[in-house]
Amino acid sequence: MRENFLLLNPGPVPLSREVRAAMSEPMVSHRSAEFEATYERAAAGLDVVFERSTLDDASTSAGGTSLILNGTATMGMEAAVANLVDADSEVVAVVNGKFGRRFARIADRYCHVDEVEFDWGTSVDVAAVADAVSLDTDVVTMVHNETSTGILNPAAAVGAIAADNDARFVVDGVTSLGGDEFRVDDWYVDVAITDGQKCLAAPPGVSAMYVTERAEEAIDGERAPFYEDLDWHLRKADANQTPFTSAVPLFRGLAVAVEDIVEEGMPARIARHRRQARAFREGFEAMGLSLFAELDDDADYSNTVTAVALPAGARGDDAPAFFDAVADRGVSISGGQAHLGGQIFRVSNMGHLTSEQIVRGVRTVGEAMTEAGVDADTAAGVSAARAVLRD
Repeated sequence: MRENFLLLNPGPVPLSREVRAAMSEPMVSHRSAEFEATYERAAAGLDVVFERSTLDDASTSAGGTSLILNGTATMGMEAAVANLVDADSEVVAVVNGKFGRRFARIADRYCHVDEVEFDWGTSVDVAAVADAVSLDTDVVTMVHNETSTGILNPAAAVGAIAADNDARFVVDGVTSLGGDEFRVDDWYVDVAITDGQKCLAAPPGVSAMYVTERAEEAIDGERAPFYEDLDWHLRKADANQTPFTSAVPLFRGLAVAVEDIVEEGMPARIARHRRQARAFREGFEAMGLSLFAELDDDADYSNTVTAVALPAGARGDDAPAFFDAVADRGVSISGGQAHLGGQIFRVSNMGHLTSEQIVRGVRTVGEAMTEAGVDADTAAGVSAARAVLRD
């Protein structure tokens, strides 16, 4: 790997030197006092992320528990659904991208699911969601920041609909929590899920969820898979433990990563992610590219993942030349998923990234477009990105 390799994928993300160092410390037992101290540190930092992921650092939640899971956020998504439903339950799943679809597929294994689906990359029609949710709905699932398309969905509006119908609101905040505004209380969120390898800037393989007191009352761990029994996880969390063998190095990395978030402060961290994402957006648009997501008044562009439509000459069968040119410059970005393969590219500003690395990402895309035969104004893109980052 090149010494100056730059990882701009939307997960895993670049880690700080301190996080990487923590993972290389000598091994200890997952039932030791040393590990319990690590869990306690990580959980305390996650409390700040979950309870204060707003622009107001004084904001606090009405109460809940931060759980750390030995698995990626998909485990958290399944655990949330499996512990809240039974075979007779009804789930309304809001879908406008790959990860909304994943939530629906998970829920479909446990109960009846009504998918409220929109074209990937388009906004959620709040009125259509309101029509689908009723007093018979037990759970509403939603992805706040749809990583596959770069769109920020209206969690506040959907949460209000769920609350009006006494349904539990379960939200994938995987690429927003720790990097953008997320209001557990104001949005009537009952369970929020995030992943270490995204905005938390921790290693992949460990995730977290916030279980509110209201959600905890509805949990039945006996219905869930053995490994995902949240009653058991909640009991063990009281002792700063997990029910099973913990991935000790990953928990250590997570503890340092969330302590870094607390030190930076949520308002400053949110502002940084928004500034970096705007630099990507304005840089790409200045060089002549078009953002992928189609917005209405209820949606916005993601502040952690930027999705860009591939232009003619770099789309479809021509896409590999562009992606190869990016890789040749020591930069890693992501393409589209499922039917969006060869149609878009995605870059992330999550993780331990500097302003100069954001600029390098913009420059690399412009140079790679030119090499692939696309007319792109790289200089204009770099200038626009720098102007945003100077603000």
